[in-house]
Amino acid sequence: MDIKLLDILVCPVCKGPLHFRKAEQELVCKPCRLGFQIKDGIPVMLEDEARKLADTEEA
Repeated sequence: MDIKLLDILVCPVCKGPLHFRKAEQELVCKPCRLGFQIKDGIPVMLEDEARKLADTEEA
């Protein structure tokens, strides 16, 4: 994942910052508790395809 891209991407729901989880290959929005998967180096920024973080999972 290109770090420069991370600087300009925001959550499509709340427009807040995203945090990169390298091990999971996803971008996480802490306020929305959503994880956006990265496939072949391209983030999938669709709300319908985002993973909802479990209540016990740290955002």
